[in-house]
Amino acid sequence: MRVVVVNHVSLDGVLQGPGRPDEDTREGFRHGGWAAPGNDPVMGNAMGMRMGSDFSWLFGRRSYDDMLTHWNQAGGPFKDGLNSTRKYVASADPDAKLPWPNSTLLSGDVVAEVAALREQPGGNLVIMGSGQLVRSLLPHGLVDELFLMIHPVVLGAGQSLFGPDSEAHRLRLVDCTPTATGVLMATYQPDRQNS
Repeated sequence: MRVVVVNHVSLDGVLQGPGRPDEDTREGFRHGGWAAPGNDPVMGNAMGMRMGSDFSWLFGRRSYDDMLTHWNQAGGPFKDGLNSTRKYVASADPDAKLPWPNSTLLSGDVVAEVAALREQPGGNLVIMGSGQLVRSLLPHGLVDELFLMIHPVVLGAGQSLFGPDSEAHRLRLVDCTPTATGVLMATYQPDRQNS
């Protein structure tokens, strides 16, 4: 399996609360919903291609709770897709309850557990949101691709995909396509030759 990160980010690297105003208000974040003006069908199709027909979700606990709670309350086609797809959830709490169907807890040595999953046959393990999880996997070479939808907005505050204490990671640009709304859909892979 390949680990593929699929995230909306602002020009200044923020991934917090892209979908809706109440999505993630930690530390007084007040820009929720910032990605909505840039969404379009081209972006949705590109995200679907990254997932493929045989994929599983890989979430941090906070992203899992928020996404599944929201979509199970809101309904719609995304609800069924989230519930029916296999979900692996990383949590520091070995007793974490995972109320949504097809969910498996990864606790303890999450890096080792993700490395073992990566060795299994199958499609992509898709991470959405889950910045802390992404940052924990990158230094171990466990991210195969980052598909970033870079929105033309600077937020100036918020949780970033790569925090201030992140290690340096060399990436190579594989593809970059602008959308009609000004979003850059950029695909990066680790540059293992120049790391």
